[in-house]
Amino acid sequence: MNDKPPPPPLKGEAAALRDFVLGFPETTEDFPWGERAFKVRKKVFVFMGANDGIGLSVKLPQSREFALDYPFTEPTHYGLGRHGWVSARFAKGEALPLDLLRAWITESYRAVAPKTLAKMIAAPEQSPDSSPHRTEET
Repeated sequence: MNDKPPPPPLKGEAAALRDFVLGFPETTEDFPWGERAFKVRKKVFVFMGANDGIGLSVKLPQSREFALDYPFTEPTHYGLGRHGWVSARFAKGEALPLDLLRAWITESYRAVAPKTLAKMIAAPEQSPDSSPHRTEET
């Protein structure tokens, strides 16, 4: 059982990214290990942490190799990198490449979501709709 409290609220660009993620159909937010995990039908498609900056991990089956060319990325640890997961880390106060991160989050959602939900997203470069979502605190 996870007894860690949820992390503190996000601010600025990190809060904007959280709002973007929660706009995808049937997305929920969970707090394993005191960090944020965004899920679609109980399957994680984004991990996000905001300690001393911001970090996130996404599944990128199409753009993984391209994504790993950036200096702020690396294959996700714990064996997830072998399965297409990429982690990006940014120092506190560093500007985030929001358009790029939104595209990666969209690709990750499409990779993890059931096909019926993935089809609801018009194109990878477009924002998700404003479907209802809920927060699951564990």
